[in-house]
Amino acid sequence: MARRAWGRQAAAWPCRRVRPGRARWTLSCRAWASPWAWATCGAFPTCATRTAEAQLSNSDGHACPVTAKQQACREGKELATEGVFLIPYVLIALVGGIPIFFLEISLGQFMKAGSINVWNICPIFKGSSPGLGYASMVIVFYCNTYYIMVLAWGFYYLVKSFTTTLPWATCGHAWNTGDCVEIFRHEDCANASLANLTCDQLADRRSPVIEFWENKVLRLSAGLEVPGALNWEVTLCLLACWVLVYFCVWKGVKSTGKIVYFTATFPYVVLVVLLVRGVLLPGALDGIIYYLKPDWSKLASPQVWIDAGTQIFFSYAIGLGALTALGSYNRFNNNCYKDAIILALINSGTSFFAGFVVFSILGFMATEQGVHISKVAESGPGLAFIAYPRAVTLMPVAPLWAALFFFMLLLLGLDSQFVGVEGFITGLLDLLPASYYFRFQREISVALCCVLCFVIDLSMVTDGGMYVFQLFDYYSASGTTLLWQAFWECVVVAWVYGADRFMDDIACMIGYRPCPWMKWCWSFFTPLVCMGIFIFNVVYHEPLVYNNTYVYPWWGEAIGWAFALSSMLCVPLYLLGSLLRAKGATAERWQHLTQPVWGLHHLEYRAQDADVRGLTTLTPVSESSKVIVVESVM
Repeated sequence: MARRAWGRQAAAWPCRRVRPGRARWTLSCRAWASPWAWATCGAFPTCATRTAEAQLSNSDGHACPVTAKQQACREGKELATEGVFLIPYVLIALVGGIPIFFLEISLGQFMKAGSINVWNICPIFKGSSPGLGYASMVIVFYCNTYYIMVLAWGFYYLVKSFTTTLPWATCGHAWNTGDCVEIFRHEDCANASLANLTCDQLADRRSPVIEFWENKVLRLSAGLEVPGALNWEVTLCLLACWVLVYFCVWKGVKSTGKIVYFTATFPYVVLVVLLVRGVLLPGALDGIIYYLKPDWSKLASPQVWIDAGTQIFFSYAIGLGALTALGSYNRFNNNCYKDAIILALINSGTSFFAGFVVFSILGFMATEQGVHISKVAESGPGLAFIAYPRAVTLMPVAPLWAALFFFMLLLLGLDSQFVGVEGFITGLLDLLPASYYFRFQREISVALCCVLCFVIDLSMVTDGGMYVFQLFDYYSASGTTLLWQAFWECVVVAWVYGADRFMDDIACMIGYRPCPWMKWCWSFFTPLVCMGIFIFNVVYHEPLVYNNTYVYPWWGEAIGWAFALSSMLCVPLYLLGSLLRAKGATAERWQHLTQPVWGLHHLEYRAQDADVRGLTTLTPVSESSKVIVVESVM
């Protein structure tokens, strides 16, 4: 009540850092929305890789674990082709991605809280039970749990790269079957020197790259109902990844910020090296032309727009609560508007640049195999664990390029995992009252979080673990849940709290009002984009199928929907419950439940002018005025 009384008196907020113990959020290319972040809590190797895979056809019947978020990649569905994907990508970034990216960072900076307490700006959507803040906590917990499996697989491939001959380059291993062949060029299928294989016979054979992935790494079982035994090699890699995450996060953003100076910049060095190597390969130019040349007819396909929207929201880490947590570490008067624009440009710009790396390699693969570039990714689940490992086997000094590639992916994955765990821990610790503080509180909380996630992850390193992983990937943090979350964020800030009011708060922090485009997007364009893509996702939804043959049982689908609804129902159910429990007339209930609860940092300073639109200077409140304010609040 005291904080609400102050909220009714003060119209403008101070512009200085007032949250002790929190360091400024260091800007870097990684953040959670880095273009090479494995999403943010997402099962994909890179934003650029997802963009690349969204332009390829995957109709060989193999599953797409690394690109399951990319809806069109699911189970062999035809994807958007060529450069046409860049057009909806840019448009949705302008009307959806960048505005919400800026909204979440500025909201965290203004409220100085994590993903739960940040919604004190409109308590009806936060509450003491599930609400908007809790929905984001649920999503990011799911992400932290299953996303690290991609790191574990990458770490496993990295270890296996330190050999003279890559194990996925040849047949003859214990995990290979009699159908394994090492032929890459299709015109060689009729060559008598190659076991007299006809082209029809070659179509039924399997690549050693695929057999290494499915038989050695995944040890794929018959289905979800057949979990099988633990894969101890992958389990040790998973444990190593969680240990790395723990010791990088346990001391907070100050220690993590130092680590990411290396983990964020080194991948760019590898990118440049891979680009130089890629463009010198035969066929690279054809791949780059394919990347840039658009097929305008594809713009009429709703699936292209769904793919672009899902890609933007996932790569920008929108709706996960991680951006608000990172924003809360900023100084109160940090120019978050400039930071958000820079980070968004770095995100999408690096994605575009990395596309040249990806497609130069794909063009080389197409030339080596004697097929069109649209077919080179047909024989595997994605670029991270099938296409790119195959590409490096065709290069001189293959182990070197494999080690560089997977080391880069490991660093990128760790970056995103840092932020996911940090966002969850920040929201969790913000719930604890100051009176409950104890020594090593953060270290113990991070340890408990890592141990719990590791125990859940054990279900994903069994023979049936891939089926569990895909359930998490398809339902728990899919594009549907993120779009739903982003829609409600825009509604709360723009229509309940007030878009103009929040623009005034931002002006108090950075000294000027942002471009009106942001307010228009929060109020109209972004909610429409979110809801439109959400409806398309629901309308075009298909039951989960793995490998085009295995259909998930009904109870598996039920578990998946439980994952999705556990976050999506938080907002509407708590909204209705709060209104029903409140006392008074409907208007009184609404006014009471939407009254912001301000933090202590909002009490230190107040603007002399009650109208922040005419704000020119901010003057600290005198000591006597502070006493009067505190007495009136009490």
